[in-house]
Amino acid sequence: MDDCEDEPVITVTCPYCGEDVEIYVEPDVHGAFVQDCEVCCNPWLVRVSRNADGRNVSVSRADGSE
Repeated sequence: MDDCEDEPVITVTCPYCGEDVEIYVEPDVHGAFVQDCEVCCNPWLVRVSRNADGRNVSVSRADGSE
């Protein structure tokens, strides 16, 4: 999970290939969405939430293999 304040571009680590990838998440986005890895093309489940410290973004596998 990455505490990213309200920066629109954050770096996440792909749960499939392990590469660090920059993704764009608009500051007002919250909830979950699916996005493919730019390196290996596997689907991520991206979760965006807020707490007192700012915005949290987590990336996990979206293929049901967790």
